[in-house]
Amino acid sequence: MLAIIVFFHYLCIQIPTRAYILLYYYMKKYCFDLTVKAVERPTSQHVLLVLTDDKPLPEMVPGQFVEVRVDGSDTTFLRRPISINYVDYDANELHLLVHVVGEGTARLAQLKAGDKLNCVFPLGNGFTLPSSTDEKILLVGGGVGVAPLLYLGKKIKESGATPIFLLGAKTKSDLLQLDKFAKVGTVYVTTEDGSMGEVGFVTNHSVLQREEFSRVQVCGPKPMMVAVARYAKANNVVCEVSLENMMACGLGACLCCVEKTVEGNLCVCKDGPVFNIEKLLWQI
Repeated sequence: MLAIIVFFHYLCIQIPTRAYILLYYYMKKYCFDLTVKAVERPTSQHVLLVLTDDKPLPEMVPGQFVEVRVDGSDTTFLRRPISINYVDYDANELHLLVHVVGEGTARLAQLKAGDKLNCVFPLGNGFTLPSSTDEKILLVGGGVGVAPLLYLGKKIKESGATPIFLLGAKTKSDLLQLDKFAKVGTVYVTTEDGSMGEVGFVTNHSVLQREEFSRVQVCGPKPMMVAVARYAKANNVVCEVSLENMMACGLGACLCCVEKTVEGNLCVCKDGPVFNIEKLLWQI
């Protein structure tokens, strides 16, 4: 398995930037350089990379992710998995919201407009999109886990259904992209210190007692997702969560992101990252 990972990473380094990887072609995955169009810094610990290309970007669904190569770092051999934050096909832009936590992500934060970023994408599966305009869908995010919910909310809105966001953070300054979420749907907020929105965790928000939802879709720290899954199960609401297990290859070869499920051990990168909670062996 290690040989497969090394070979794949070698290919992604050596193949010309405009070439499509034939390996895994049947999975419709691509590996080439994208151009950094703009860099935004929403907080001191986060950076938003706006990427583009001279050819139309491939189809991507909310919940999928990108494996990015980190250049210029001797200690960062493996690619870093980054959730797809937003896709603007009119502008041919792919947005990646990066939480700067180590040397690899720190290198990504140093990118400037005009730089190239080698990406393998789109990887994994995505959230279920509504089949009816009558669906009322609650999207719950915590920390940088809010990232995939922006594109998800956009696609839900385009389908004619109603996206409602419930976003949590420790304090007001940790909340991300509130203005962008507000353009897509209704936004509710909780902060642990009460500096914005209702005080407490997302599961304490009064909207959960006031309104009924047909589906809940979640991304964030595991304790938060388990708590939301518990709420969904108690209220007989369909619930999907996006797992953030440690990943290496992003293609299901290295088996380091395995999650125990009712179907046996599954790779989060390939069989997820989005799972219905009924498939997981969580104690809820």
